[in-house]
Amino acid sequence: MSVNNEMETRMLALFQTIDLALNLYTWLLIASAIFSWLYAFNVINSGNQFVNSVGRFLYNITEPALRPIRRFLPDLGGIDISPIILLLIIFFVRSLMWNSIYPIFA
Repeated sequence: MSVNNEMETRMLALFQTIDLALNLYTWLLIASAIFSWLYAFNVINSGNQFVNSVGRFLYNITEPALRPIRRFLPDLGGIDISPIILLLIIFFVRSLMWNSIYPIFA
């Protein structure tokens, strides 16, 4: 195996790992948004320990990324669009990664 082929294989593995992490975080954002709606409309039992644990986990995993976005958004009357903006940013990063950055190393 040549040195270039080895580097390309390693770069592909790195990009696939980053892409997988971004994909998993996308699903966690979606789950967090759905969970917050279910919680807000009392569809799920807020007194259940498991429900609280899931909610705390989703909040702790998504809030650090959503908080800076919320600081720049205007008040929309209780509508939180920060998850949508973060999903768009993730989509942009994934597209940039595969269409602009990866071809440089391939």
